[in-house]
Amino acid sequence: MARRPASVRARTTLGATAVVAVALVAAGLAVVLLLRSNLGGQADLKAEVAAREVASQLASGTPFAALDLPDGEDRPVQVVDEQGRVLAASEDLREIHGTGSPAVRPVRPPPDGDDDDRGDDDPARGEVAGGDPDLTTGRVTVDDRTAVYRFAAVEVTTPRDETVTVYAGADLAAARDAVGTAVRAMLAGLPPLLAVVAGVTWLVTRRALRPVEAVRAELAEITSSGDLARRVPVPDARDEIAGLAATTNATLAALEESVARQRGFVADASHELRSPIASLRTQLEVAAAHPELLDVGGLTEDVLRLQRLAADLLLLARIDAGDRPPARPVALGELVLDELERRAAGDRIAVQASIGADPRVMGVPGRLARVVGNLLDNAQRHARSAVRLSVDEEAGAAVVRVADDGPGVPPADRERIFERFVRLDNARSRDEGGAGLGLAIARDLVLAHGGDLAVREAPGGGALFEVRLPALRPGSPGPVTSGAGGP
Repeated sequence: MARRPASVRARTTLGATAVVAVALVAAGLAVVLLLRSNLGGQADLKAEVAAREVASQLASGTPFAALDLPDGEDRPVQVVDEQGRVLAASEDLREIHGTGSPAVRPVRPPPDGDDDDRGDDDPARGEVAGGDPDLTTGRVTVDDRTAVYRFAAVEVTTPRDETVTVYAGADLAAARDAVGTAVRAMLAGLPPLLAVVAGVTWLVTRRALRPVEAVRAELAEITSSGDLARRVPVPDARDEIAGLAATTNATLAALEESVARQRGFVADASHELRSPIASLRTQLEVAAAHPELLDVGGLTEDVLRLQRLAADLLLLARIDAGDRPPARPVALGELVLDELERRAAGDRIAVQASIGADPRVMGVPGRLARVVGNLLDNAQRHARSAVRLSVDEEAGAAVVRVADDGPGVPPADRERIFERFVRLDNARSRDEGGAGLGLAIARDLVLAHGGDLAVREAPGGGALFEVRLPALRPGSPGPVTSGAGGP
């Protein structure tokens, strides 16, 4: 199979040249056909004029032998009666085809008689047939020259009441020569014109693609250097290439942000993992040297903390990877009650629950329970004496609110606390503060369910976390979709 040119410039040049070639050939063909039609029409007109001139002479009573015939080589003429006898013909006519008779020598015309009542002093005129003449094409030899002629046949009635047909021809050689000359001129001019089109297209395409080459070169440099802070040049023209460059820069910015986030995530995860691992190693080394000093409780606590941290990191990795197991309708009030019952024995402060409604949402029960659990863990960590939880349905949304009477969250930090590994100053200790992943996981899970998680000040002081999820309409089973992730 023939391979297409690899260069966009080459393909564009070939395509443009091919289109122009087809257009020129079509236009040239139309011009040739029109020229041939016009020249053919002129030949028909010349033949008809010559035939009517001779017919007019016959209609006026001119004898056949005295007819003033045009030059035979230019416009050969033949007069034929109804019996096919040639009554007059052009001089030097050697051969003729396409007329009423192949004969080229006139027979002796009938004698002039006086068979009617017309007087000699007032001779009557004949009549030339009107309408369009019959047109034929034939070959004629005059002297030693043979050519193709177009013949017009005109009937005429002489004053003696004889009906004869006058055939007059017009040479088609001039028309054919003109058409041939036009065709040759077009064929000769076509290659240079296509060469000019190809050259201009090549230069214009190269100029148009120059910004694309600049973008490609810069992307190659970025790839080789790994510097995602660099950007490709954006041309001044507001065209598709400028749009491509701007989109490329936006993609590079998003990629840079993603890479920075991933690097930060890896660094923070390494730091968080290093602490419990170092603690475990220290305790095990002490236990190996002094078994009586082994703190089993502390060792177990560090292992559990390390296990929770590993689970959180794994869940974040699955969320970032776009893990989307099927969702199903979930009764949110019932799910909250089950979660409260599961964790009641381990809570530092009893949760005051208010289930005003039991809205149904589309989601994964395990992940929705994880959201509620993370918010309650955060409230338990910061509350002084009270943790309140409520479930309601407002304006087509299922709303879960978790409030505590702790110090609250300053307005400047109300978005920052949802970032990964972010802990406020008063929550940085290993005993009181977690790894800084609970709220980040909760928001990611809520966003994956099509909802939103925000924090503001509670009415009685402290922090109030509010989860809003799209509620299903009553009686609607809801579509089974993929949109929430795994447990």
